[in-house]
Amino acid sequence: MSKLAKFSSRFLRDEEGATAIEYGLLAALIAVAIITTAGFLGDEIDQTFTNVEKELAAANKDNGGEAANK
Repeated sequence: MSKLAKFSSRFLRDEEGATAIEYGLLAALIAVAIITTAGFLGDEIDQTFTNVEKELAAANKDNGGEAANK
């Protein structure tokens, strides 16, 4: 058997590269899902943090700023 035939045979049976490609595709799919979800929820998340900030500022003002003075 020639060297080229042996190499071709080993190359076709080797599944190690295919596994790496599958993991790469899976990681890319997860990244796309995260980016898409963050895009849809971005405004809602921003509004939630704005509301929390306002509530904390109001609570601190109602307390006379005691927490900041300690």
